Amino acid sequence: MASLYGLAVLRDIRATVPPAPAVATLPVSTAVVDKAGLLLRPFTTDGGRWRLPVTIAEVDRRFIDMLLAYEDKDFASHHGIEWSSMLRAAAQYAAAGHIVSGGSTLTMQVARLLERKPTRNLAGKILQMVHADALERELSKDEILTLYLTLAPYGGNIEGIRAASLAYFGKEPSRLTTAESALLVALPQSPEARRPDRDPAAALAARDRVLDRMVAEGVIDAEEAATSKREPIPRARRDFPMLAAHLAEAAVKARPNARQIELTIDRRLQAALEKLGADRAAQMGNRLSVAIVVADQATGNVLASVGSAGLFNAESNGYVDMTEAVRSPGSTLKPLIYGLAFELGLAHPESLIEDRPTAFNGYVPVNFDGFNRGTVTIRQALTESLNIPAIVVLDAVGPARLVARMKRAHANPRLPVDTAPSLAVGLGGVGVTLRDLVSIYAAIGRGGSPVVLQDGVKQPPRDDATPAPVLGPVAAWYVANILADVPPPLNGSPGRIAYKTGTSYGYRDAWAIGFDGKTVVGVWVGRPDNSAVPGITGIGSAAPILFESFDRLAKTTVPLRDAPPGVVFASNAELPAPLKRFRHPDEQKVKRDAAPEIAYPQDGVDVDLGIASGDSAPLIVKVRNGVPPFTFFANGAPIGRSAFARQESWLPDGPGFVTLSVVDAEGRSDSVKVFLD
Repeated sequence: MASLYGLAVLRDIRATVPPAPAVATLPVSTAVVDKAGLLLRPFTTDGGRWRLPVTIAEVDRRFIDMLLAYEDKDFASHHGIEWSSMLRAAAQYAAAGHIVSGGSTLTMQVARLLERKPTRNLAGKILQMVHADALERELSKDEILTLYLTLAPYGGNIEGIRAASLAYFGKEPSRLTTAESALLVALPQSPEARRPDRDPAAALAARDRVLDRMVAEGVIDAEEAATSKREPIPRARRDFPMLAAHLAEAAVKARPNARQIELTIDRRLQAALEKLGADRAAQMGNRLSVAIVVADQATGNVLASVGSAGLFNAESNGYVDMTEAVRSPGSTLKPLIYGLAFELGLAHPESLIEDRPTAFNGYVPVNFDGFNRGTVTIRQALTESLNIPAIVVLDAVGPARLVARMKRAHANPRLPVDTAPSLAVGLGGVGVTLRDLVSIYAAIGRGGSPVVLQDGVKQPPRDDATPAPVLGPVAAWYVANILADVPPPLNGSPGRIAYKTGTSYGYRDAWAIGFDGKTVVGVWVGRPDNSAVPGITGIGSAAPILFESFDRLAKTTVPLRDAPPGVVFASNAELPAPLKRFRHPDEQKVKRDAAPEIAYPQDGVDVDLGIASGDSAPLIVKVRNGVPPFTFFANGAPIGRSAFARQESWLPDGPGFVTLSVVDAEGRSDSVKVFLD
């Protein structure tokens, strides 16, 4: 009768035991990893615990050997309960009236961790044994061991070997030292009492006891134990990795139930560029932020995404992901404008174009520095980022076509609602993101074919159709070839990359986007609150960071693409007549330039040429506006004539007043009167 009652009780106890959990369904922290599986950023569980997924293969084998030798050396052979240990524990309980030693196997410890109920009484211990028996029936030894490695407590909200290794040693558990392994074996026995960040002495003593036990068990020798005992104990918890923080957070929001999310990020590069962005932002001002995006041209994979100069930097609103912020692109769309002119056969890089005051139905663009260069080549207009020629060309190719090509590059230009694209788009009158610009420049670097930027957050939509090109291959090559001639900042080498800078209206955004034959990099500098930052420019603020970013990619850059068939290598004189000079299809639409104006010297000034001392220097006369060639006069006598140059030098006979004049090709003139001494 008693036996039947005992069986009934056992049956009732078994009925309370939950099914053995599959390792794959155990609630764990979401781990966001890079393309090689390296941890970028973990997130706590719903209960606020750090419990990271881990496999036996990801844990140092020495730790596994030490764990089994210390906790359960018969783990491989028993069926969940080590009866000799349990009998010893029962005898101690009978003699003392309370549990003296547990005698729990690893399987029983897993049962306790799953139950999360007290086991320091007889009923709790029986339930633990029944649960352990069920685990052994339903799971393999490796699955049980993996559950322990995932659930074992290590103090505070740290659970599992992977979280513990990161918290106390700042590294993954795949390469633990003997001393580190011993500490992590000891902690789960009394995780709060032995926490090294709270009681390093208790942690040290517990670790050394494990090392002594390992010598006795033959796992390590005495010399290794003595060496390991000299290794210091960590005295504080380390911060968990937080690389690509904005992107990782977006990934978790997109896939909230995922155990692990793999991004396309390169962890080494990401860490290097985050440090670079933070350092440069600190040098420029506390309220400034920096964003950087790096992408592989061939695949579109985002290799680095720095959303701000620091996630927790309150002064610069570090929580704002500036890679996705919509801002004015400044001059960064000019390469695409000229690329369209090349594609349409309207221009060649060596075609001449006028940089002169021009109005378009009330829209009057001016150059950044306020000066006009007169006749320049398209190459010069783009390398010097002249505004007026770019708008003349945009008016010819059409702003709607420019916006359409931006969309072909998978950019998402934002225009005012119900507003057609205008010429202002060419100088930044459109909203874009840093990723948009990287996508556009990636297409140029690829020879005109677009590529979808992808980072692992969301699966890009599949489209088997051949995408329409952003630019033809010849036009794209012309653009890249010109951008390779853009003078670098002080920390850069000429010709290393093709790049373009931009500064938005009011000095709110500084941009630099560049590419070599493999990689495209985009940099933004500014304030996330859209406030003006007097003095920031693309060339002065963003371009140095762009070149330093390429330094962190590799020691040598990949050469740009070779010229495709159809490229015309010619000087302006060698070009066919229609390409020698850029002509707007509707010349009547582009108003004539202003009359010539002597820019130096100014009217009424004294110019010290050293005439009185007998060491006279020539006088330089500079002119702006007007149509070359120019003829220069002094007191009515011609002193020089230039085909395209906007200055002339003249050596006067002696001191005194002189009237300087200039006449352009259309007979318009300007004069100033100065005193020379």
